[in-house]
Amino acid sequence: MSFEQIWEKYRGALKGYLNNKISHPDEVDDLLQEILIKTYLRLDSLDSVTSLKPWLFKIAHNTVIDYYRKFKPELVDELDSVFVEELDDIHSDLSACILPFIQSLPIENADLLMAIDINQVSQKDYAEQQGVSYSTLKSRVQKSRQMLKESYDNCCHFYYDHQGNLMDYESKTCNKNC
Repeated sequence: MSFEQIWEKYRGALKGYLNNKISHPDEVDDLLQEILIKTYLRLDSLDSVTSLKPWLFKIAHNTVIDYYRKFKPELVDELDSVFVEELDDIHSDLSACILPFIQSLPIENADLLMAIDINQVSQKDYAEQQGVSYSTLKSRVQKSRQMLKESYDNCCHFYYDHQGNLMDYESKTCNKNC
């Protein structure tokens, strides 16, 4: 994707984000221009196209923080807490899908994940209860978690920052479990 295509696709969303954070339209346009320049200069540092959206919005967030540091330093902590709240909302949204997705798995995988990941039974204890070796159980846990991840991947496209932290998601054509 070329720089021009990226900017055309995300310019409106970035401007909307800035309008929510900055009250003066002229300053919004100035900050949008600043984001354009930062994006152009740093585009080669982007790890993957799949992390493009969160990367752009992280640049926008940091640009807003820099703006307030110059003109209204007392608001910087408040903006950082809003950003953390937005991430918390994302995690909360996705957490609501855990039980339906687990319940959609085959019964043996669902029971395993419910016991270990939801009810926090230790893997060793669960292996003993089921009469299987600990190493076998660990393999089954990995397989079940992979199946759960595939349920999420079938429902949503995830955006990560360059450190692998979840930044945002978009629903695909969701299945009934979403």
